[in-house]
Amino acid sequence: MKKKILILLVLTFSISFIGCKSKKKYSDALRTKNVLAESQKSIPTKDSQKSIEDTTLPEDSGSFVTYKIDDIPHYIATFSKIAQREMEAYGIPASITLAQGLLESGYGKGELALKTNNHFGIKCHTGWQGDYDFHDDDAKGECFRKYNHPMYSYRDHSVFLSTRSRYAFLFDYKTTDYKNWAKGLRKAGYATDKKYPQKLIYLIEKYNLSVYDAAVSKSVYQKNKPKIAHANSTHTVKKGDTLYSLSKRYYVSVDELMKLNKLRNANLAVGQKLMIRTTQINK
Repeated sequence: MKKKILILLVLTFSISFIGCKSKKKYSDALRTKNVLAESQKSIPTKDSQKSIEDTTLPEDSGSFVTYKIDDIPHYIATFSKIAQREMEAYGIPASITLAQGLLESGYGKGELALKTNNHFGIKCHTGWQGDYDFHDDDAKGECFRKYNHPMYSYRDHSVFLSTRSRYAFLFDYKTTDYKNWAKGLRKAGYATDKKYPQKLIYLIEKYNLSVYDAAVSKSVYQKNKPKIAHANSTHTVKKGDTLYSLSKRYYVSVDELMKLNKLRNANLAVGQKLMIRTTQINK
């Protein structure tokens, strides 16, 4: 009798365990299915080529916003609209921006992204006047830009690429030519990893990110497409001018201003003449 009871208990436990395990597998599968479903909702089709009307960013609330990203499809669903908005404003393919964001931030789960909302690994550089934090990268304790919201990181990425002369040739490529954009970023020195282009292309093709490029209305993009021109001029320093403010005004990095004018520090004097060689973006 005891033997029969023991067998029944073992069978009951086994059935319960298998049932729980099956429920867990079903729950995990359902969760993945829901995430993918949400991701698919954000993937535009040829019938829904609606542009993102406002390419300006809202005012910074002053509060640090934390995003909990589950996986790659969730990251894409969360930031695809922002990448498209940046494409309309600056002409950088949304697929490239998303692929770089995925790669550089560890799809939003990397330590740097979590503590700074910096999804592109942009360092402080000379003249950066925003918030910052320190993170071990090529060297220990390097200074990285910090943002209250990831969308400001996306905007800074657009400004970073469009205002540095070494990336100017990229804007000669079509916005659908993500392969040349990926190779061009490596050529321009964006990354030291020799396989950087292949990694971007892999992400774009695996997750069909080029669909976000196609969804940006061609007519709207052509209307807002930045016109890039190179210019040489001089600027006479006025009261209140800083290298940072001049970099924003003339679309040139602080580093390039300092190198061009052989400046040892960021101090400026009223009446000082500065050489300006810029990549101007006229909208």
